Amino acid sequence: GPWGRCMGSDCGPGGSQSRAVWCAHVDGWTTLHTNCDQAQRPSNQRNCFRVCDWHKDLYDWQLGAWNECVPVSARTFGAARQFMCSGGEEGIQTREVGCTLKADGSPAEDAICEYFEPKPRLEQACLIPCPQDCVVTEYSPWTSCSKTCGTGLRNRVRSVLVPPLFGGASCPNLTEFQSCKPGACVGPEGLYSLRVGPWTPCVLPQTRTARQAKRRKGKGQGLRERGGVKDPETRELIQKKRSRNRLNRQESPFWDIQVGYQTREVACIHRNGSRVGRNLCIPRELPLTIQSCILPKDCQVTEWTDWSSCSKACADPESPRGTRTRRRQVLQFSVGEGAECPVLEETESCEPPGGSVPPCASYTWRTTEWSNCRVDLLLSQQDRRRTNMTGLCGGGLQTREVYCVQANAELLKYLNNLKEKDKASRPVENQLCTGPIPNRSQLCQIPCPIDCEVSPWGAWGPCIFENCNDQTGRKGFKLRKRQITNEPTGGLGSCPHLVEAMPCDEPSCYKWQLVSLDRCIPDDGKQCGPGTQLPQVQCISSNGELVDRGLCSSSAVLEPVSCEVPCARDCVLSDWTPWSTCSQTCSSKTVEGKQMRTRSILAYNAGEGGSLCPNSSALQEVRNCNEHACIVYHWQTGPWGPCTEDPSTAPLNTSAGTRPAADAQGLCSMGVQTRKVMCVRVNVGQVPPKKCPEGPRPSTMRPCQLPCKKDCIVTPFSDWTECSVSCDSGGEAVKRKQSRRRLVIQTPSNGGQDCPLVLEEERDCEVPKVCPGFRWKTHKWRKCQLVPWVLRKETPGAQEMCGPGLQTRAVSCRQLDGTQAAISECLKSAKAMPAITQRCQLPCQDDCQLTNWSKFSSCTADCVGVRTRKRALIGRSKKKDKCKNTQMYPLSETQYCPCDKYNAQPVGKWSDCILPEGGRADGTAAMKVQGDVKECGQGYRYQAMVCYDQDSRLVETSRCNSHGYIEEACIIPCPSDCKLSEWSNWSRCSKSCGSGVKVRSKWLREKPYNGGRPCPKLDHINQAQVYEVVPCQSDCSQYVWVAEPWSVWKVSNVDLKENCGEGVQTRKVRCMLNTVDGPSEAVEDYLCDPEEMPLGARESRLPCPEDCVLNDWGAWSRCSMPCSRNNSRVRTAYALRYPGVGRQCPELSDREPCSLNLNCFNYFYNITDWSTCQLSPNAVCGSGIKTRMLDCVRSDGKSVDIKFCEELSLEKNWQMNVSCTVECPVNCQLSEWSVWSECSQTCGLEGKMQRQRTVVQASQGDGRPCPAQMEQWKPCPVRPCYQWQYSPWSECRVESVVCGHGTRYRNLSCFVSDGSGDSESSMVDEELCSSLELAINGDKKIILKEACTLPCPGECYLMEWSDWSSCVNICVKGAGVDFGSVQVRSRAVLAQEPENLQLCPDQAWESQPCTGGECFEYKWFSSGRPNSSRPAVWCQRSDGLNVTGGCPAMNPPVDNSSCDPPCLMTKSFCSEAGVCMCEEGFTEVLSPAGQLDQCTPIPILEIPTAGDKKGDVKTSRAINPTLPTTIQPGRTGRTWYLQPYGPDGKLKMWVYGVAAGAFVLLIFIVSMIYLACKKPKRPQRQRQQNNRLKPLTLAYDGDTDM
Repeated sequence: GPWGRCMGSDCGPGGSQSRAVWCAHVDGWTTLHTNCDQAQRPSNQRNCFRVCDWHKDLYDWQLGAWNECVPVSARTFGAARQFMCSGGEEGIQTREVGCTLKADGSPAEDAICEYFEPKPRLEQACLIPCPQDCVVTEYSPWTSCSKTCGTGLRNRVRSVLVPPLFGGASCPNLTEFQSCKPGACVGPEGLYSLRVGPWTPCVLPQTRTARQAKRRKGKGQGLRERGGVKDPETRELIQKKRSRNRLNRQESPFWDIQVGYQTREVACIHRNGSRVGRNLCIPRELPLTIQSCILPKDCQVTEWTDWSSCSKACADPESPRGTRTRRRQVLQFSVGEGAECPVLEETESCEPPGGSVPPCASYTWRTTEWSNCRVDLLLSQQDRRRTNMTGLCGGGLQTREVYCVQANAELLKYLNNLKEKDKASRPVENQLCTGPIPNRSQLCQIPCPIDCEVSPWGAWGPCIFENCNDQTGRKGFKLRKRQITNEPTGGLGSCPHLVEAMPCDEPSCYKWQLVSLDRCIPDDGKQCGPGTQLPQVQCISSNGELVDRGLCSSSAVLEPVSCEVPCARDCVLSDWTPWSTCSQTCSSKTVEGKQMRTRSILAYNAGEGGSLCPNSSALQEVRNCNEHACIVYHWQTGPWGPCTEDPSTAPLNTSAGTRPAADAQGLCSMGVQTRKVMCVRVNVGQVPPKKCPEGPRPSTMRPCQLPCKKDCIVTPFSDWTECSVSCDSGGEAVKRKQSRRRLVIQTPSNGGQDCPLVLEEERDCEVPKVCPGFRWKTHKWRKCQLVPWVLRKETPGAQEMCGPGLQTRAVSCRQLDGTQAAISECLKSAKAMPAITQRCQLPCQDDCQLTNWSKFSSCTADCVGVRTRKRALIGRSKKKDKCKNTQMYPLSETQYCPCDKYNAQPVGKWSDCILPEGGRADGTAAMKVQGDVKECGQGYRYQAMVCYDQDSRLVETSRCNSHGYIEEACIIPCPSDCKLSEWSNWSRCSKSCGSGVKVRSKWLREKPYNGGRPCPKLDHINQAQVYEVVPCQSDCSQYVWVAEPWSVWKVSNVDLKENCGEGVQTRKVRCMLNTVDGPSEAVEDYLCDPEEMPLGARESRLPCPEDCVLNDWGAWSRCSMPCSRNNSRVRTAYALRYPGVGRQCPELSDREPCSLNLNCFNYFYNITDWSTCQLSPNAVCGSGIKTRMLDCVRSDGKSVDIKFCEELSLEKNWQMNVSCTVECPVNCQLSEWSVWSECSQTCGLEGKMQRQRTVVQASQGDGRPCPAQMEQWKPCPVRPCYQWQYSPWSECRVESVVCGHGTRYRNLSCFVSDGSGDSESSMVDEELCSSLELAINGDKKIILKEACTLPCPGECYLMEWSDWSSCVNICVKGAGVDFGSVQVRSRAVLAQEPENLQLCPDQAWESQPCTGGECFEYKWFSSGRPNSSRPAVWCQRSDGLNVTGGCPAMNPPVDNSSCDPPCLMTKSFCSEAGVCMCEEGFTEVLSPAGQLDQCTPIPILEIPTAGDKKGDVKTSRAINPTLPTTIQPGRTGRTWYLQPYGPDGKLKMWVYGVAAGAFVLLIFIVSMIYLACKKPKRPQRQRQQNNRLKPLTLAYDGDTDM
């Protein structure tokens, strides 16, 4: 079986694993062990490696390199290789993977590594690129013939574009030769030429002693020469020694300059390349064969220093690695052609050493405390002008500053402990903090004060004792009260008085209240006559509550009232009405309170016998009421004073030392507040307190919480800003200032310690004595050193000390002030090192010697006249004729005076409009929120000025007296917010009873512009109105109908004797305003409910004598719920006068069924919609309240007094108020503009500076939106772009001979350009480039001369290298396969002599990788007609370049010449089948012989389409017409079965017939469609009838022209 898990107590190789072993039959079933051979039994246990978690650090997978990519087809046996390669061939590459011990790399079992991670893959797919053939350009034109006579050669060459890669075809010959014979030569051809060889390496001459030893060997012991005479060599040696001693002091240890010599060979060469005797070459002056040279010395450097410590000495999870460097010093600089110095400094990444590395300083944002909440920041322009700024409340904005601190410096919650206020973190540069910046502003809420609202006054109460427990004295008070309907903020102290008192006499705390009077019972049990009525009473308290009857025992009991029951013939009067409400609430000298009651005659008496009816005055009674004087008293309170320490608890606090620490609200301990309370008489003023009742007296003191003192907290000062040292042109350091600042992070309050006045400090930077910087100092050139005399004694002029030589000089490093400095400093920071050697010439006797040129003479004025400079001959040269040749040696030079004319002109676009800047905060400043930063108004825009000289070369703008800009005033328009009118007045409540709504609105006055605040959502009708809708409640009993008593009867059937019968009674009904004290004044009738209006007249029968007289009907009884016709309601009456004998009284009760919505109603609550969110009048936004109201609605839909629903005790559990929020209009807030960026270009016309700002607070609600412009630019002043440029290489120069090894030269010049890539650059004075580093396109190695070879006549040689080709990507277009980019250059062979072709060197090419290559495709192209200059078929690259190679190796298209006869007709071409055919859109016209005769355009049929007013022409053209196959069997191509053209090329008649028929058919179809779709006309008669019946209507479609 398989091996089990590795088990064991120890980790490592000590584990063991086991497996099951059993004996099995060959057929698979298990059998006894004894059946198997015991000797072969496998072991069932073995040692193994037990893996533990800590092995993960010891073992790891070792991954080998991927092997070469092998084609899949090579691995699959017998698979056919694909013939065409497109993009690449799929392959597989493998690698070796094994588990190894990390420490020594020794192999381990794979199982150990597999325990931690699966084995990495062993093979992967790869792509074998297709072979890339060599691609070359087309040939250049032929060169001219290499000879002017005889037989020469012409060459043409091409260069390599793409090298052969991945086994592609190698490059073809790059040169093609052609012999040429300009004409026979006259006289012998020039067969021989002098060739100069290359210079040998520089060597030191042998020392004199060595040479003498040699000479002695040869000559034996010669005699000593005479001491006095010195040979030239000795003289030279002595001179050398002297000069060396003199100059040694200046010699630098870094250069070991030794002057040696080098030689070269001069030979005479035959045209066929063989060397011949020099005498065959025409005798001429031989070139120099020996010259001085500097012995090459390689640069020598010290060993590397140790690595510096890691730049990261702390743990930082963001970027854990730092860098470390090591350096080496130059021991000796390279001299001559010696190897340049290697890199002197090396850097590598490193990790901080050791395990206990301290964490790096990390930085975090901190904030100051929030500022006070300000509502004015949210106001619109209109509100600012209009609103009183005091007392604003509701939603506001608060800001804070954000600054950066070192996070892990000391994290102390310094704000909570005032003693730790020095521990606030020090602000650092804001750039150090990287996280998101905390909000610098937020919305806040200033709670709006809620004003106290009170209900109307209640009615005056009865006259009561002030204290019912102490009922002494006869003085009492009548009270009236009102309730608080809206709880104010800050307690009830701000509410007006709620109780008023009026002194009165005869107070009582309890009194009897008359409920009703019983029926009148006649005395002595008679039927009629005088009697008494017993009163039904109950005992009530002063509050109107029922109490025990015993409490009223002290009050007088109401006596029975005397009355009369009329007898049959008596006059009958009604009961007295209740007393009316008192006309006054109190009495004075001029005003008395009155109340009245009335009764009416119900039946007259009979003639005689009955008691008479009283006269009309007796039907009315008036009495005085509310006779007490109008003196009203109430308590008045002053405002609460400030919260002060409670004197009773003060000793307790002070003993505890300091005040306890603040809690979350900043409240510390309890104090007290006091206020004035006084008794006031209405309309008089303050009176003694005893005049007011003591009960409702307000308190004069209350406890309060004292707020804590809050001290100012500031951060420590930031570090001083850095002092950067910069130098002016004079080398003096520029004076700068440095500053530091601190921030207030908590403002003081409640008498806390004030903030320091100085929050920012500034001081001058220390200016270094010497401006930092280094420069090279060059010393004097030494004497010119010639080749040692021994070596040059053969050459002409050897006896003279003259000829070409070398001179050297010392170079040292200085600080800018001239003090000595180490060479390494100049290497690091100075410009290129000056040359330390130069060639020199010691004049010989025959040479002409001249002085140096003088300076040019001065010019009288610019652009006028000439200036000259001179030189003169020196010494013997004055007498030599050849020196007097002024052509060869001019002694004066003349040039025109410089003409400095400059003209300025504007360049580029205008910048953005830029406002003048205020002060700017620096980096450690807190990031402030912009309050009212000026964002609009007058600014300036700039356009760059450019200055040119008279040669149209760019110069500094100061030459044109310009500061670099044209400035122009511009306006940034200020935003204007949406402007609305004031609120209109509230409308009346929409309902007179119950809940309605009232509305007020605003109108649009002015729309916003220039990014002002948008208008709120407007009404869709006029897009101008903003509404506010709130519910309102109208009291249903506010207006009531009041009916006066019925008038006297007016009897209609005149039975005047009896004065009875049918009659009419009238009464006045008025609508009156209802008050607490009853109806008070008459108002318009429409204010009362018309349905409730009592009758103003009634018809009835006036009872005659002896008739039964009833009183008026009582009120109807209530219908029981639910209403149904089975229930009924009843009203009753009783007999006031019983009838005479034989007469009956009518029914004393009246019944009617209960009908829903007629006399019986259900009631239910109805809740209104929520109002709009209502804010305090002083708030702009923030928390408000939405209200709704409860209505009582009758089942017929009428709103009624809420008491009807309350009587039914209906459930009402609705919330009537809910808090809501009106979104605050927060204007977009932007940061200040950043500092202007560096110029995008250091020079030129197109440089721009930019600055940005960011959104600190996005706009919210209807706030002002953010402006679009978050970035501004302005042009930089134009500076000329100076740069060093090489001139082209000169021709190869080999002095005074025909061919051989020579030198070619080029110069370094200063050029100016305007920085745009396409402009030409112009050469200017080198001084203008003096500040630039000496480098060409970043390459500091300046090469001004190089060796070259001038081929001898007849020689076959390699041309110079071609330019590097453009970068080409080796790819497959569209397949996404990319094998990198390459560029190539090549050298072609040039031959001059036909015989020397065998001696030609091999052509050469070299390639190098590059980046950003383009992916090209290659296609075959063929020309329509043969052309002598172009081949019929060629290969073209996708960029339009004609090439050789690269196109697929398939048959190229056949050219026209393969058709016989050739296709020469216009618009014809030769098909692949070798047949002439016509191009698309043309048809073939064949000759009778079946040959193509001409190509004619296919006819176009123009059909104007029906219904198209513009008469569009639809064009139908035959595409791909086909040739007849019948004419020539076997011809492939296109066939027309009907030939529209006759043999003469004209259209056949049937074509016209078909066209005409098609046209007629089309007209017919269009007509039928028109008739089918047209609406049928209605009969004329019917239409007239309709017109008569139809009223005139105007349809208005919203067009203003209507």
